[in-house]
Amino acid sequence: MKIMIADDHPLYAEGLTNLFSSNNFEICGVVNNGEEAVQMALEKKPDLIFMDIAMPGLNGIEATKRIKEKLAEISVIMLTSFEEEESLIKAIKAGASGYLLKTLDGEELINSLKEFEKGKNPFAPGLQESLLRQIRQENDDKNSPPNNVKELSETQIEVIKYISQGYTYQEIGKKLFLSERTVKYHMEEIRRKTGLKTQAQIISYGKETLQDKF
Repeated sequence: MKIMIADDHPLYAEGLTNLFSSNNFEICGVVNNGEEAVQMALEKKPDLIFMDIAMPGLNGIEATKRIKEKLAEISVIMLTSFEEEESLIKAIKAGASGYLLKTLDGEELINSLKEFEKGKNPFAPGLQESLLRQIRQENDDKNSPPNNVKELSETQIEVIKYISQGYTYQEIGKKLFLSERTVKYHMEEIRRKTGLKTQAQIISYGKETLQDKF
């Protein structure tokens, strides 16, 4: 996995570089502002970017949005010093795959990265619940949650069920007698059919719209 780091604190960026390198992850670049993050992402095409939110000039959320518009396959995990629901929601809407606090220690960060490799979106403790609560509230306010159930196959509904219960792609594959690659294909089809972009949104969709099918 190729990792890029975008953070305007040199010591923290250096610490992440050393931490990931010592755990056999490849670092393909380090930048200290949002504009450089967009440029390097387009040049290096990393698999994953650890993106600081508060950077000079173009912030991490806007940089994430621009990167995802150009290269949707790049995953972005946001890093921040503050636990703010507003920033969390903006980051997920921009296309971020996870949201972690800088207060996490090295072991927790590596564990989060390993979980991400297995298909689990990393969130600092309590933040995923905040995200689901906010999405649920937005759906209630709009009174029009996505409702494309008829377009989903039975297998795709099962995939949503297990994703909502915290299973990895590999674990879902074993339960449904599918390869991990096939599970990933079904996840892409779920995104296409529902119009949802992130795994967190799919989890909320499943719990709100498909609850009677679980």
